[in-house]
Amino acid sequence: MLDRLSASTEIGEVVVVTGAYDVDTDAQVVACPDWERGPGASLRCGLAALLPEAAAVAVILADGPDLSAAAVDRVVAAWRAGAGDVVAASYGGSRGHPVVLGRSVWGSVPDEGARALQPELVPCDDLGPPGDVDRPEDLPSRLR
Repeated sequence: MLDRLSASTEIGEVVVVTGAYDVDTDAQVVACPDWERGPGASLRCGLAALLPEAAAVAVILADGPDLSAAAVDRVVAAWRAGAGDVVAASYGGSRGHPVVLGRSVWGSVPDEGARALQPELVPCDDLGPPGDVDRPEDLPSRLR
C-alpha cells in the first residue's frame, strides 16, 4: 500500500498507525494502544501525531491493495477545491476509500471511525475499487 501511495502527487507526510500488528516501514509509525476500541481510536492516534499545520488528512486503509494513487489525488484535490470537510471516493455509487478529513472534523471522529461522518462523494469508478482484504485468502494472488 505504501508503494502505491508513493505515486500520489497530493500526499505529504505519511503516518502509519499500528495496533494488533507491527509493520516494517520507513514511514513514521504510531502505535495505538487503544486500537481495540475501534477504527476511530486508531484514526485519533494518527491525527494526534500529525504536524500542527496539517489542514487535513487522507485516510487510507492498509487492506485495500488495489487503491489507485490517482483516486487519492482526486479526492484530495476535491477537498482542496472546497468540496467539504469530509470527502470520500465512491465506486459504483458506494462510499469507499480514500477519505479526506479537514481538521475541523477531527474532534468528532467516533470509535466506529470516519464512516460515521457524512461525506461529499467523488466518483472514482474509472480507477477501480481499492479492494478489501480481511483474510489471507482475500489477498490477490499477485501479492501472495
